[in-house]
Amino acid sequence: MASLSGKFVKVSLPKPHVALVELSRAPVNAVNSAFWLEFDQIVEKIGQETDIRVVVLASSLPKFFTAGIDWHDSVTSIQDFENYDKDPARRALQIRSSILAFQRAISATERCPVPVIAAVHGIALGLAIDMITACDIRYAAANTTFSIKEVDVGLAADIGTLARLPKVTGNQSLINELTYTSRNFSAAEAKEIGLISKIVDGGREEVIEEALKLAEVIASKSPIAVTGSKHMLLHSRDHSVEDNLQYVASWNGGMLQTSDLKSSVQAALTKKKATYVPLGKPFSKL
Repeated sequence: MASLSGKFVKVSLPKPHVALVELSRAPVNAVNSAFWLEFDQIVEKIGQETDIRVVVLASSLPKFFTAGIDWHDSVTSIQDFENYDKDPARRALQIRSSILAFQRAISATERCPVPVIAAVHGIALGLAIDMITACDIRYAAANTTFSIKEVDVGLAADIGTLARLPKVTGNQSLINELTYTSRNFSAAEAKEIGLISKIVDGGREEVIEEALKLAEVIASKSPIAVTGSKHMLLHSRDHSVEDNLQYVASWNGGMLQTSDLKSSVQAALTKKKATYVPLGKPFSKL
């Protein structure tokens, strides 16, 4: 979809109801401020498209998912701190505001109302972990090399890795080790700790193909059921069991009235494929 694509992020519709979003800033997908602002805007727009039910996040570059932050851009940003308020507390608030904007951009896939599948290959460093942990499902090609790189450049990861990674994995000790050492780890180790759910033999083409197959299955389901499930899973991650039970009861008080329920049951009884109407567009902001 050329209308949704930008300078650094390309969008296409390779399957019905499925958007393929490809990071595309040669030579290594280093992310500068223009890149992450565009990424935020494009994912936001995709979330408002009524007929897109699943997103696959990938890279257009053969050897790189992303090498992480563009440090040339970041050095310039750090030098810009000199232009901020001279009072340390006020300067800290200004820097904090910049970090929050960056966090919001990379969290766009988590806010997206439909599931986002990360299809990772090649080099996936630093910000790559922030980006994929905000996605719902993560597949990786066998040739993927990961690293939580931030300690090597003198900072604690602040865009999402340290907030989400312990929640999506099952080995806190190893997460701490990977964070403190910044060492590289393989797709096999990523699967062992639960960062990814599937290793795909091959590279970029193979992992995207596998992710698109999964996306096609999810896109065939009721969009009301899928978007509600994503919403509830995120709520469950951050709330108690009782809070989530109460919340889903209130949610389904409205959602059980959907025509999708009747369509799904009829399809199951008749052994035919169900058809669902698109989700409605959200109201414009006042």
